[in-house]
Amino acid sequence: MLTIFGVPAPLLFGQVLLGLINGAFYALLSLGLAIIFGLLGIINFAHGALFMMGAFVAWMLLNYVGIGYWWALLLAPIIVGAFGLVLERSIIRRLYGLDHLYGLLLTFGLALVIEGLFRNQYGSSGLPYQIPHALQGATNLGFMFLPNYRGWVVAAALVVCLATWIVIDKTPLGARLRAATENAPLVQAFGVNVPRMVSLTYAGGVALAAFAGVLAAPIDSVNPNMGTYFINIVFAVVVIGGMGSIIGSIVTGFGLGVVEGLTKVFWPEASGAVVFFVMVIVLLVRPAGLFGKTA
Repeated sequence: MLTIFGVPAPLLFGQVLLGLINGAFYALLSLGLAIIFGLLGIINFAHGALFMMGAFVAWMLLNYVGIGYWWALLLAPIIVGAFGLVLERSIIRRLYGLDHLYGLLLTFGLALVIEGLFRNQYGSSGLPYQIPHALQGATNLGFMFLPNYRGWVVAAALVVCLATWIVIDKTPLGARLRAATENAPLVQAFGVNVPRMVSLTYAGGVALAAFAGVLAAPIDSVNPNMGTYFINIVFAVVVIGGMGSIIGSIVTGFGLGVVEGLTKVFWPEASGAVVFFVMVIVLLVRPAGLFGKTA
């Protein structure tokens, strides 16, 4: 059997794949957080709960309405994004201009309320969500078997992340969004509806979390606690990449997922803490993060 650094190749590549899968979720979730913080200045601690809500909406669409996975990928982000729009217009917008701590505390409370409501209704044991028929099975790559669905998760997350980066950084819409965060009154004087733009930005960040939730539903059981595992790591990813940095969230999310996967092979005891160890090192060397703007 082929070995690399004394490790069987299937084991090594399998852990790299698992790392890429986790990295896909880290990237999608941290991307939504980076958009919301970078453009709105809100530390959205409810992001993990909204990720969980996306998975539950996909499950409910299947079991109550008969709508399968492919339509859920489109409808769940829209539904949860609409919920985020209501949150922004009724609660979140009251925090603009205040200290970031108020946003952190409010969204933390929202997360507890949302998770509590789903836990009260569905319990904590988890609900199954089947992999779509077209993505079942695995592909033999020669050195390992690649589960088709897991390969799809990585590819879909990468496409969505890159498309979001292009929209924010390379289009007139993204330019208006960035300008609105720098000087909202001036942008509004040019006829741009800044409040509506801000609301849609928050809804878009929430929709990214819901999209990640739908991707995660067939891998993990759908349960109210599924966002709790990711949210602490995702905040570390955002800090390492640079608060508000779109490309930093994407690169750091996938990169740290691979680092975490390799750590499980070579130093399993440290796999749970390696992300935070990297965060400490980065903050000591570059406090603004790898892609953050220095003052």
